[in-house]
Amino acid sequence: MKLLGVDTGGTFTDLVVVHEDGSLQVHKVLSTPEAPEAAILRGVDELGLKTGELRMTHGSTVATNAVLEGKTARTAYITSPGMGDVLSIGRQARRELYNLQPPPVRPPVPPDYCLEVPARRAADGTVLESLDEAALKTLRRRLEALAPEAVAINLLYAFVDDSDEKRIAAIVPEGIFVSRASEVMPEYGEYERGITTWLNAGVGPLLAGYLQRLCAGVSPAPVSVMQSSGETVAAAQASRRGVHMLLSGPAGGLAGAAYLGELAGHQRLLSFDMGGTSTDVALIDGEPVLTTEGHIGDYPLCVPGVDMHTIGAGGGSLAQVDAGGALQVGPASAGASPGPACYGAGGGQATVTDANLVLGRLLPDAFLGGRMRLDVAAARKVLTQLGDALGVSAEAAAEGVVRVANEHMARALRVMSVQRGLDPREFVLCCFGGAGGLHVCALAESLSIRRALVPVHAGVLSALGMLAAPRGRQLSQTLSRPLSSLDDARIERAFEPLEARGRAELHEEGVSDDEIVVETMLDLRYSGQSHAFTLPWRGIEASSEAFEAAHENRYGHRLEQPVELVNVRVGLRGPRPRPALARLDAGRARAEAPRVTVTAEGRRVPVWPREILVAGQEIAGPALLTETVSTTWVAPGWRLRVDDWGNLHLESMTNSV
Repeated sequence: MKLLGVDTGGTFTDLVVVHEDGSLQVHKVLSTPEAPEAAILRGVDELGLKTGELRMTHGSTVATNAVLEGKTARTAYITSPGMGDVLSIGRQARRELYNLQPPPVRPPVPPDYCLEVPARRAADGTVLESLDEAALKTLRRRLEALAPEAVAINLLYAFVDDSDEKRIAAIVPEGIFVSRASEVMPEYGEYERGITTWLNAGVGPLLAGYLQRLCAGVSPAPVSVMQSSGETVAAAQASRRGVHMLLSGPAGGLAGAAYLGELAGHQRLLSFDMGGTSTDVALIDGEPVLTTEGHIGDYPLCVPGVDMHTIGAGGGSLAQVDAGGALQVGPASAGASPGPACYGAGGGQATVTDANLVLGRLLPDAFLGGRMRLDVAAARKVLTQLGDALGVSAEAAAEGVVRVANEHMARALRVMSVQRGLDPREFVLCCFGGAGGLHVCALAESLSIRRALVPVHAGVLSALGMLAAPRGRQLSQTLSRPLSSLDDARIERAFEPLEARGRAELHEEGVSDDEIVVETMLDLRYSGQSHAFTLPWRGIEASSEAFEAAHENRYGHRLEQPVELVNVRVGLRGPRPRPALARLDAGRARAEAPRVTVTAEGRRVPVWPREILVAGQEIAGPALLTETVSTTWVAPGWRLRVDDWGNLHLESMTNSV
C-alpha cells in the first residue's frame, strides 16, 4: 500500500506519499481551519490517489485549535466535596506579578457546571465519604438538566482506587463523552490532573466528529493519528485520548528530523520548525526528548509530549511599529486567509514572507513549484508603508523584519540549550518547515554553530515524520513512597498493570507481543521538592544514584535528603517504520544554475533547483536553493554539501562562527 503522511498547519496542509517503489511525492494545499478534513481530501484528490491503496498517518490540529481558541465542548466537571473551584484557582500563578488589578480570567468550567458529589478517599485509598445510590441518582438528574456535551470526572485519590469514578461514568446519560481522571492521568496533583481530564473531555467530542468525517472521506484507507509523544494511535482509539494529540503536528516534525538526522550521521540536533504561523524549537539526542511539564495556552499539559518551546514567529508573522517607534514582528499572524500580502488574497500588513520576497530570497515564480505566483508589488507596497513609519526604505524595512524574526527564534533556541546548561555549539542546527531554510544560516551564526542540516523534503518534514513514527503508548501511575522503603520486586509489580494495558491497546492495532519494546521509568525527587526527574528504571540503587547525578548536573549540587519515588512510567512501542527514501544518482551530470538578483546582497547569485543536485555536490554561498515546498538561503561564508539522500549539510567557512 502507499503511505500517506499529513500535517495540518495553520497556513498549509502538507501531504507526503511514499509509493511502493520508495519514491516520494510531496504536495501542499492551503489549510481550511473551519473544516480541516476538506484540505486533506482536496490534497488527496489533487494527487490523484485512490483511497483503497492508502494507509494514512495524520497530525491533527483540531484539538490544539479548540483549546487555544476557547472552543472546547461544553463540559461538566465532577469532583469531590469542596474541590469544585480547583480548576479556577489553579496554582494562583499571576500573569503580571505586580499588577494589583489584573483583568478577570474566565474560569475553565463555569460554576454551574462544577458538580460536587459525596465521594472522598484518603491518600491510601481509605473511604472517608462513600458514594451511595441516592447521590448517583441526583447527579444523573443534574446532568440531564445541564445537558453537557462532555463530562470530566476527577475524584480525590481516585488514582489509588478508581471504583467511584467508574460508578459515576456508568450513570452518565448516553451520548455524552466521558473522561475519567483515573484513566487519563492517574497521578497526584489535583489541579494538573483535573485540567488534563477536562482538556481530554473538552476536545473529545470535537476530535471524534472530525476523525469520523475524515475516515469516511478516505474510506477504506486505515487512519492513524500522531500523539504528542511522537507515537501513533489508531483513529478509532484517538478520540478517547484527545489530550494526547495537542502537540501531534510538531511531534511529527521531530520524528522526521530524528530519522533523517540518523541517515545524515547526526544524532545530536538542535531543531527549529518554522511554518507559516509559529516556530517550534526542540532538542534531539538520538530521540526527541519527552516531558510531562508542557503547556497548551494557559494550561499545564501533563501527559507525555515532546519537549519543545513554541513562539509566534513564522512566515506569516505580522510586522508593525509599536507606540514607541520600535519594530515588532509577531506573534499575530496573517494565517492562511488572507495570508501575507504577496499571496494576493487581501493581506494588507507586512509579514516575514513579504520581507523575504522583497529581499529576493523568495522567487515569485517558484513558490509551491510555480503553482502559486507571489505578488511582488503587493509585498513591496506593505514594506514601503512599514519603511515610511520607520523612516527607511522598503528594503531596509524588510531586512529589519527578518532580523527581528531571527532574534525571536535565536532566543527560543537559547531557551532550549543555553538556559539548560547545554552548549549549542555541540549540536547541529536542523531546520525544517516551509520557511526554515531561509533563516538557518543567520540563526546558526547567532548561536556560533558551525554546522547545520536542511533535511530532504524539509518543507514537509512533519508530514514525512508521521510515516517514521511507531505505534506506541505512554502510561503512568502515582506510587508516592520514599525510595528506600521499597524493593525492586515491589516496583516491578507496579509496572505490570501499565504494561498489560499498553500491550492490550497495541494488540488492537495489530502489533504482536514480540514486536513491542517496553521501557520502564521512574519519576524521582528529593523529599520536599515539587519537581521530579524522569529516569530509566535500573534497580533502586542505580536509579537513586542516577537521580542524584542528574540533579547535580542540572542544579550544581546534591542534597542530604532522602530520594522519593513519585510516579512509575511505562512506554511501549511497536516496530519503528523506516520509509524507504531513494538515493540520489551521484553519476548524473551536474547542471548549471541560473542567476538572479538578491537585493540584500546587492549582487546576482545562483539559483539551484534542489531536484537537479547530485550526491557529493558542493555549493558555496551566497546561493538560493528552490524546491516545491520550501526555499533555502545559503548565506555568504557558508558552503553546502549534498549527501546520498539529498540532505543538505551546511558548514560555516568563517572563523567568526
